Amino acid sequence: MRPGPAGGFWPRISAEHIDEGKTAVSEAGLTAARQKMTDAGVAAPAIEVFSRFYELLESGATGVIREDSIEPLLAPPMLEDVEVSESEARHAIGRTVIIKLNGGLGTSMGLDKAKTLLEVRDGMNFLDLIARQVMSARDEYGARLPLLLMNSFRTEDDTLKHLAQYPDLPVEGLPLSFMQNQEPKLRADDLTPVEWPADPSLEWCPPGHGDLYPALEGSGMLDKLLEHGFRYACVSNGDNLGAAPDARIAGWFAKSGAPYAAELCRRTINDKKGGHLAVRKADGQLILRDTAQTAPEEMDYFTDEHRHPFFHTNNLWFDLQQLRDTLTERNSVLGLPLIRNEKTVDPSDSESTPVIQVESAMGAAIEVFEGATAICVGRDRFLPVKTTNELLLLRSDVYELTDEGRLAATTENSPEISLDSKFFKKVDKFAARIPHAPSLREATSFKVNGDWTLGAGVRVVGAVELEDRGEASLVVDGTVLGE
Repeated sequence: MRPGPAGGFWPRISAEHIDEGKTAVSEAGLTAARQKMTDAGVAAPAIEVFSRFYELLESGATGVIREDSIEPLLAPPMLEDVEVSESEARHAIGRTVIIKLNGGLGTSMGLDKAKTLLEVRDGMNFLDLIARQVMSARDEYGARLPLLLMNSFRTEDDTLKHLAQYPDLPVEGLPLSFMQNQEPKLRADDLTPVEWPADPSLEWCPPGHGDLYPALEGSGMLDKLLEHGFRYACVSNGDNLGAAPDARIAGWFAKSGAPYAAELCRRTINDKKGGHLAVRKADGQLILRDTAQTAPEEMDYFTDEHRHPFFHTNNLWFDLQQLRDTLTERNSVLGLPLIRNEKTVDPSDSESTPVIQVESAMGAAIEVFEGATAICVGRDRFLPVKTTNELLLLRSDVYELTDEGRLAATTENSPEISLDSKFFKKVDKFAARIPHAPSLREATSFKVNGDWTLGAGVRVVGAVELEDRGEASLVVDGTVLGE
C-alpha cells in the first residue's frame, strides 16, 4: 500500500498495469480535475476513486487483460442444482434490497429521457414492470424488499415523477433513488480537464457503472440500508426485465457466505459482446474481462463461446456489510480495473477535442473480494433491450406478460432478429414501421433489409428475410411470411 489522500492509502497498482517509461502523475492535471469535481459538489469517495484512475491512466495503464494471464471458467455452480429451503429463501429475501441502474437515456435508440420510460408492451414501460415485480415478490414472501434506483441528473426527475403513481412502492425510511456521480472528461493530449464553452455539460461524463460503490457510500445510502437491517443487494440493469427478485438465489447467496456473486449464463454463438469471467493465473482469483479490456488481436479468444462458455449478465449480488468494511479499509477506493475510452468531447462532432473517459465496470468488483463466487442461471434472467431487435422480441408472442410483471418465454428458443438499422434503429422509426408486433413463435430468424412496414396480424414462420427493394414496401395485414 502507498500513502494516499488525507492520511489514507491508495490500493496497490500491480506491475502489469504500469508502463515504467511513463512520467509520474501530472499534479497540475489531477489537481485541476479534483478541484472541478469538488466545485461541482461531487462526493469525496468518487473524487478519490477518480484520482486513483487518473494515476493509472498517467502511468500508461490500458486495462487490457491478456489471454495468457487467465484461465477460462469452466464449471461454476448451477442454479438448477442448488438446494435452498423455503425458510432460507424467505429469510434472505427479507434482508435484500433491489438496486437498478437507471442512469441511461437510451440515446442510441433515439430517446431523450430515461430509457426505462420506453414502453415495452401493453402500455407499460420498464419502470411499471419493475414496480410490479417488486411488489409481487413482497406479497409472496412478506418481505420489505426496497427498490432503489441509481439515477443520473438526466433521469432523476422523469423517473420519480412516473413512479409517483405507485404510492406503496417506497419503503419507510428509504428513498427510491440515489444519484450516480460525474467526472471530468480529460484532454487526450495532456490529461487536463477539457473545456467546452459551447456546451459545458459535455465536459462531464458518467464513470461507468463501477460508480455504484462510491455512489452508494457517498450518498449515505449504504449506511442507511445497514441501519434499516438490510444485508444483501441484488443489482441489475434497468433494461433487463429478466432480473426480477428471486428468493431462491437470495437464499443461495446468503447460505454461501460469499461477499459477492455474479450471475452467469451459458454463451451461444450469438453472445459475442458481453463480458466473461475468468480465473487469473497469478492468484486464482475470479475476474471480469470486458470487450474494452481485450486486445484487438485477441478478440477471437474473447468471442469463442467454447473457450469461454459463460457470459456475465451484469446481475450481481453483494453483502452490504462486507462492502462497507472493505470501503472503510481501502479509504473508499475498491481498486477496480481501469477501462479507458477514447472519444471526442462532443460525441456528435468527430472533429471536436479528443478526450479520454475513465470508467469501470461494477462486475469487476468480483476480483476485489476474496471468496467471491458466481452461479449459472437460466436465460430467463437475461432479457436486456439494447436495440429495437430485442424490443420487437419482447413485444411479440415469443413472450407473455404475467400478472407479476414478468415476461415468460412461450418458446424453447428465441428467433434471431435483425432489423435494418437505417430504418429501425430509432424507436420512432421502428414504431412507425412496426406498429403491431408480428407473431414470431414459429420463427427461427427474421431479417428485414430496407424500408418495410408490417401490417397487423402478420405471422413469421421459419427463417424469413425481407430483401431491400430500394423503396418503401408493405407487408399487408394477415400475411404469413415463410410458408
